[in-house]
Amino acid sequence: MTARPLAIRGGLVAFPSQGEVRPADLLVADGRIAAVLPPGASMPEDAERLDASDRLVMPGLVNAHTHSHLAIAKGISRSWTLELHLHNGPWTGGGQSLADRYLLAQASAAEMLLKGCTACYDLVLELPSPSPEGMFATASGYLDAGMRAVVAPMLADRTFWQAIPGLREALPADAQAQVDAIRLGGHDIALEACQRILAEWPHDRTRVRPGLAPTIPLHCSDDFWAGCRALADRYGAPMHTHLAESKIQALAGQARYGMSLTAHLDRLGILAPDVTAAHGIWLDAADLEILAKRGCSVAHNPSSNFRLGSGVADVPTMVSAGIRVGLGSDACSCSDHQNLFEVMRLACYLPRTASFDPEDWLTPRDIFEMATCGSARALGLQDVTGDIRRGLAADLVFLDLGTVNFTPLNDAIHQLVLAEEGRSITRVMVGGRTVVQDGRLLAIDYPALRARLNERAREIFAANAPRKASLSAIEPFVSHFCVGLAQGRIELAGSLPS
Repeated sequence: MTARPLAIRGGLVAFPSQGEVRPADLLVADGRIAAVLPPGASMPEDAERLDASDRLVMPGLVNAHTHSHLAIAKGISRSWTLELHLHNGPWTGGGQSLADRYLLAQASAAEMLLKGCTACYDLVLELPSPSPEGMFATASGYLDAGMRAVVAPMLADRTFWQAIPGLREALPADAQAQVDAIRLGGHDIALEACQRILAEWPHDRTRVRPGLAPTIPLHCSDDFWAGCRALADRYGAPMHTHLAESKIQALAGQARYGMSLTAHLDRLGILAPDVTAAHGIWLDAADLEILAKRGCSVAHNPSSNFRLGSGVADVPTMVSAGIRVGLGSDACSCSDHQNLFEVMRLACYLPRTASFDPEDWLTPRDIFEMATCGSARALGLQDVTGDIRRGLAADLVFLDLGTVNFTPLNDAIHQLVLAEEGRSITRVMVGGRTVVQDGRLLAIDYPALRARLNERAREIFAANAPRKASLSAIEPFVSHFCVGLAQGRIELAGSLPS
């Protein structure tokens, strides 16, 4: 039986692609926006009515980069750089079961939906190799929560200690033995699993679709990259990688490949419009030119960039170069939240530290477009979500204009980006279905989810305690090497095997 159409009347509607807010009525049918109409226009007589008076109606925010497997690690990391974060990864994100895939996807979805985010790009790590069952379970977690997602297994055939030239050799002999014992499944096993994931995907791809995430260029051999590109081309799957996130990565890329990481990926034929590069902090003008020429997207993650001390991405120059930019929260282990409102605010402020000229700054309208349309493009869902126009999914967020964040109401988009934190949300819809109402998740039993997540966190981190202790003992050596490399006190040999 077809559901009745829904007439949303009386709201102030935000259109990110147009950079404007205006009164409008919306007609929703079969989960999609059937019409955008002037206030008071006629609607089908059988339509259900939804009064949006004193509400700002906006498209759902889209998270261009996150990691659900680290939803369990909120508040865990300390004063870690990216390299120390990766060094501690085996205990912060390891030791999880197949059932945890579903649980952690639900936990991620719960936070994002409550904060007005209706779709995400989720890069999921399973050790020692990805599994179809794990990715299918992650997708089920999002589907049952009522959220859209691209679910991509994180892929590597080198460990962190193998990826940075000279790092393993800088460790004491006993420490070398410890990190050598941490092994990945090998790229043949990983690619075979990915082929099955893409070929046997059991879910509606307009709601949750599969992708591929070769995690960091240095962590993947050239043959592995070629295998990922071939699978992406064969199955039409998007790809996502962490590109030039830290100075260490940029320096190590030059040492290993004799060129930048971006140039190396371009030489391999990897870069294309279906590729999203996360972070992109240490990119030069030539790198930006390549990314723009190949039609790639960048997922900008200011919260984790700050948290890890990685640097400030030059997003205004990216935009000027013609690169598509979306916004991401990154993982709870290096951002501590999944709040795109906080991400928007940081993304708006940070470029102002690089120039005294306001003409160089990104505006709140620029940022709102990135968090919606831009991120949807990064997910490959620009024809599904990310804006309010006829034919797109009715992924909508309703905000109470009576809250202090919008009082007085002078400029709705400015206040949305610079004042809102998610507390004004009264309703969230995905595909025309209400999934959040007055601060309550309708498709998730949050008390039960909270109890189970706390229980699993205690169990997993207790089981991972020995590994935490062993990696903590090695951490000063890793830190000394990486800090020395970043400060120029340590030099890497050039043109290492790729």
